[in-house]
Amino acid sequence: MQFATAQNLMKYVQPLAGTASATTISAVKHSEAGGTETNANTIPAVTLPFAMTQWTAQTKQTENKCVPPYFYKDSLLTGFRGSHWLSGSCTQDYGSFTVMPVAGTLKTAAKEYAVRFSHNDEITSPAYYKVKAGAVTTEITSTLRCGLLQFTMQQDDSLYVLVTPNSDYAKGFVKVDAAKGEIWGYNPAHRIYQGWGEPTGFSGWFYIKIEKRFTKRGTFAGAEVFTNDSVLQKKEAGAFAGFKLKKGEQLLLRIGTSFSSLAAAKKNLAAEVGSKRFDAVRAASTQQWEKVLAQVQVQTNNEKDKRVFYTAMYHSMQHPRLFSDVDGTYPSFAGNAQLKKMNGNYYDDFSMWDIYRAQLPLLEILNPTMTNDFVRSLILKGEQGGWLPIFPCWNSYTAAMIGDHVTAFIASAYNKGIRNYNVQSAYQLMRNNAFETPASFAEYKNGMGRRALTSYLQYGYVPMEDSVQEAFHKKEQVSRTLEYAFDDYALSVVAKGLNKTEDHKKLQQRSFNYQNVFDASVGMMRGRFAIGKWVEPFRADIREPYITEGTPRQYTFYVPQDIPGLAKLMGGTMSFENALDSLFRKNEYWHGNEPGHQIPFSYNYTSSPYKTQRAVRKILAEEYSDGPGGLSGNDDAGQMSAWYVFAAMGFYPVDPVSNNYLLCSPLFDVITMRLQGNKTFTLQTHKASAQSLYIDQVKWNGKLYSKNYITYQMIMQGGKLELWLTDKPTQWGALPANRPTGLTQ
Repeated sequence: MQFATAQNLMKYVQPLAGTASATTISAVKHSEAGGTETNANTIPAVTLPFAMTQWTAQTKQTENKCVPPYFYKDSLLTGFRGSHWLSGSCTQDYGSFTVMPVAGTLKTAAKEYAVRFSHNDEITSPAYYKVKAGAVTTEITSTLRCGLLQFTMQQDDSLYVLVTPNSDYAKGFVKVDAAKGEIWGYNPAHRIYQGWGEPTGFSGWFYIKIEKRFTKRGTFAGAEVFTNDSVLQKKEAGAFAGFKLKKGEQLLLRIGTSFSSLAAAKKNLAAEVGSKRFDAVRAASTQQWEKVLAQVQVQTNNEKDKRVFYTAMYHSMQHPRLFSDVDGTYPSFAGNAQLKKMNGNYYDDFSMWDIYRAQLPLLEILNPTMTNDFVRSLILKGEQGGWLPIFPCWNSYTAAMIGDHVTAFIASAYNKGIRNYNVQSAYQLMRNNAFETPASFAEYKNGMGRRALTSYLQYGYVPMEDSVQEAFHKKEQVSRTLEYAFDDYALSVVAKGLNKTEDHKKLQQRSFNYQNVFDASVGMMRGRFAIGKWVEPFRADIREPYITEGTPRQYTFYVPQDIPGLAKLMGGTMSFENALDSLFRKNEYWHGNEPGHQIPFSYNYTSSPYKTQRAVRKILAEEYSDGPGGLSGNDDAGQMSAWYVFAAMGFYPVDPVSNNYLLCSPLFDVITMRLQGNKTFTLQTHKASAQSLYIDQVKWNGKLYSKNYITYQMIMQGGKLELWLTDKPTQWGALPANRPTGLTQ
């Protein structure tokens, strides 16, 4: 049996996975016709975990929403991008720039310099990318804030290096200085969602240092070439430097990036790269990835499962994005064009509606210190902007999705003892979101505060009459109600810990607001008017405007804080189990979007936890692969991938705030997690046969363990969890005393 050791894990990572449209059964059935949800929207990023900039081959030039810079199906390269694309998202790239090597004669229009390439000529890994396209072989490696591009000529010829700020608004600037061997510039970032098109108050800065002497230099805008050494605010603008190279000769570009200034980009490059050669930086990046991936080591004979697992690890470690420079400088939150400075790292691009479910909980285990930095960053945003953001991306308010899950994440970290920040300040910011609406409509429209909070507080749910116009996702009243109820519960946990007795009482009462949109006559969540009347007709399996990216049946199960209470509404745990059975039997479970991610684990709240084990194993097998189309929907900043990591290890945080992780059968024979404080948490399976997937017995540190969940404290203290698996369903973990609890006991 082969063991994946600390120095050979990166070979399992497949960066091209998710760069093509999903081909899974549920994605085809449930994705919106003509929509973008079937695209995983990942890119083959060369990067370090949670880095400032990702480096990718470019097949799409725009920064437009839902268009990643690289699509597997494309056959033409238009350069290599220093990207700030939110991995796996349907958002935007911003502050990016592209470098294109052009051999032979100078060509500055993309339709002329685009070069055909083949995937057979690509080498992809987290730390290194290589492709031969035309007369040039390109290699890429990176650090946290910098990238190195190395071009090797396949023939004696001229080589022109084109550098383009990718501003769709024609606002970029670039300058070439032949005497100093430099090309530098910036691309101003703009908002989408709230304040669409407005400047964010910062730019993506780049500084490129080239050692070889330029033989030519100039600027351009599309096909028009200028002798000027700089160009500002022109469409498709860029600068170029020309060289005469021999076959086999290499040209190395060292590139620093920053969101603060040119000086910061230079400083970042000096600190992280300096005079290092390409191979030295590549070796250091490789070593860093091996170290991070080795935090979870798996043992199995199935090589494909290892490829999918470590690819999922890679995708779950792209964001949040490092936003501060080596000296701690970063642009102030919410667009006031000021610079701030902090001790430690400042992060942004929190795809919070997605990642609070599993991606951030995974990091709470693997890296509590970085998790603390995330919380500090979110608090700073709230202090600088005046309101805790809902979905902070491109360092701005967005109100992009529903819920208030920054609160849920901070509450989860707090409840795990991750508290090296101003807890009182964090609480006040979270409380304001839960109890107050901005007095100024302009602030509310700008994305500050919870959407539709006034209605929610008045009725205990968001009624159909409130169409929630000041949001990208309008309406979706039932989904908002359900998610606010969870967020209220999350904040109630913090209130209790801080002895805020009155707040705790009010928030816990609001945690039951899910009951107000449950229609007992149909046994599901349903749109409701202010007078209490239900929406007609009721269509369980049709996408309704009061549901976010799903159906009433799918969203009915989103009550992670009180699944026993939901079961009681349905008529008891047996009725709840039957409802779960019906969802799966009708093929209405959709894994390609986040609201259902907890559903397969919900059987652990019933007398049939074996159905969780069966359902999860089926999803692992059918919804993930190592092919380019192997992710069944937007990866959403790593949430889809983090689900796989947890489920393959055999436990999942249905309610991240609770510190409980519901057990299923691990995919691997042995899983070893190396945690802070030199602790080791090991899961080992003993199978009756190769097909065994049902849990028959569990031991924790050698003693029988009967509960069908484990806790954060168990994991972090280290120990050994052994699971005996058999071929047929068992009643292990089925007794009420062995199930997780909820608000309703």
